[in-house]
Amino acid sequence: MNIKETKLKGCFTIEPKVFEDDRGYFFECFNHKTFNAAIGSDTVFVQDNESYSTKGVLRGLHYQSGSHAQAKLVRVIKGKVLDIAVDIRKDSNTFGQHVSVELTEDNKKQLFVPRGFAHGFIVLSDEAIFSYKCDNFYNKESEGGIIYNDPELKIDWKLSPTELIVSEKDVILPKLVNAKLW
Repeated sequence: MNIKETKLKGCFTIEPKVFEDDRGYFFECFNHKTFNAAIGSDTVFVQDNESYSTKGVLRGLHYQSGSHAQAKLVRVIKGKVLDIAVDIRKDSNTFGQHVSVELTEDNKKQLFVPRGFAHGFIVLSDEAIFSYKCDNFYNKESEGGIIYNDPELKIDWKLSPTELIVSEKDVILPKLVNAKLW
């Protein structure tokens, strides 16, 4: 695996070594020992989630706060998404900055989103199956979010606003400046 830190401290891209032949392909998508050595911490994932979405579906920007904060390791099983991680750690030099990474079934890249980040993605293909591991269990009372089109974040979602499919819950999220952060 090729694991590289992004411009945001603690946020990493992971590119697996893929072995292909006439039968198909094989790759190791997660190795606890290799992963933790590369990121410099002992992250233990306790929950796996999967979502199916169609083109234009935008999910995010979500986070869990306090003792229920979650780190996530995300990847695409089918399709193509633009994945976004926003640093919402108030004491961080990169507070309010984001990274965007295309995750596809072909490139098999993954993104590690540490605790203290908001996360979201938009589906760029006709359909997508999105998978993520979490290092903490979901807690409804600790969920938070930031509106996807906050002008201060300057996120380019790659699709026009008329193509976006956003949940009623996500449309009313606050801007970063008004978000409940820990």
